[in-house]
Amino acid sequence: MICAQTRFAGVSVSQVARRYDVNANQVFNWLKNPCFGVRTEDNDAANFLPVEIVDTVQPEEQPVAAEGKIEVALANGHRLSITGSHDPKTLACLIRNLSE
Repeated sequence: MICAQTRFAGVSVSQVARRYDVNANQVFNWLKNPCFGVRTEDNDAANFLPVEIVDTVQPEEQPVAAEGKIEVALANGHRLSITGSHDPKTLACLIRNLSE
C-alpha cells in the first residue's frame, strides 16, 4: 500500500514515508523489490486515506461569515471549493495538510 501511494502524480516518496513514519530509504528499497510492486487490481480499487481531526471549534468561537465562494487550487493537484461561512483556522489547517 505504501509503495502504491508513491506512484500518484505529485506525490513524493518522502511525503509517503513521513505519513507512515517510515524512513524514505526503506521505501526506496521496497520500490526496487518486485515483491512490493503494484498489482493491477490495486490500481482499479478505491483507496481510503487516514483522516485526523486536528482541532475542534469551541462554542465561543464562531465561523467567519462570508458570502460567495472560495476556490483553492494546490500545486499537487488537490482542489478545494468552499461556499458560505468558514473557519479560517480550520481552512488553513486543511490547506497545509493537503499541500504535503
